[in-house]
Amino acid sequence: MKITALVAALLALVVAACGGASDEVGGGSESNAAAASGGGSSKLSLVAYAVPKVGFDKVIPAFNATPEGKGVTFSQSYGASGDQSRKVESGLETDVVNFSVEPDITRLVESGQVEETWNQNEYKGVPFGSVVTIVTRKGNPENIKTWDDLLKPGIEVVTPNPFSSGSAKWNLLAPYAEKSGGGQNPEAGLAYLEKLIGEHVKVQPKSGREATETFLQGTGDVLLSYENEALFAERNGEDVEHTNPPVTFRIDNPVAVLKDSKNKEKAQAFVDFLYTKEGQTAWAEAGFRPVDPDVAQQFASDFPPPEKLWTIDDLGGWGKVNDELFEPETGSVAKIYDEATG
Repeated sequence: MKITALVAALLALVVAACGGASDEVGGGSESNAAAASGGGSSKLSLVAYAVPKVGFDKVIPAFNATPEGKGVTFSQSYGASGDQSRKVESGLETDVVNFSVEPDITRLVESGQVEETWNQNEYKGVPFGSVVTIVTRKGNPENIKTWDDLLKPGIEVVTPNPFSSGSAKWNLLAPYAEKSGGGQNPEAGLAYLEKLIGEHVKVQPKSGREATETFLQGTGDVLLSYENEALFAERNGEDVEHTNPPVTFRIDNPVAVLKDSKNKEKAQAFVDFLYTKEGQTAWAEAGFRPVDPDVAQQFASDFPPPEKLWTIDDLGGWGKVNDELFEPETGSVAKIYDEATG
């Protein structure tokens, strides 16, 4: 199958992330993440989950246009959220982290690399987010619109592995929340996931970006993904479309500054900028749902509200959800994956 220009670009991003390479923007010469984090006050290193590069491509130039951001350059590394978090925990130097799920920052709090107060601002450390959506081929030939539709005979679903990807956790939590009534009947939610994973998920890419690449190359009937990732593909002319189910899940993508950042003042200024009107507008233009209510109102037509939007707090918070569902070997979802994959 002929690979489109977008797929080729996605593949290049995946190879760069997996190989430890980084992109530097905002001026300056090439450098790796470690060099950028120790190179002085005009350089910042960003380690992030796989898909927000399209957002940072808009946000960073907007920051550079401010007095605080003038002359600041960025080294960027993108990859599966859990993998990126573990790399930083193991010693990868950086100034700012942006992960798909809160537990990937909690890991760095517990290791002493991020302050416990990282999420104490008005928006709990989350400058942007999304919702879980269903992506199909153009025209939606299988008429997939709801979570029940994913269980139709013969439907193949592409979603990443939840033990490397934050996107995968969100994707599973959306139908789990609907079927369990927000966690009130966990057995019903798990029964649904057992059918979905055991009978319909045939491939498990490492990240949300790799899952998109896999789907665009022709694998599967349905891709579960971030709404922003679907918008990115559609706006780049890919032969796909997305449907937000009537009941879905709010995605919160947190950002934090590292304690030992050698450029902490600039790093904090950058993170603060993400919440400004200019920063929020840049995120919205890139397809991410802004958290500022005024900016959200301006882009309301791009981000229709679902009939019901569950949140991680509805399920008891990430501490409870991670322990009960995603803890390796003991979590309920982990057991389902073990049984499905042998």
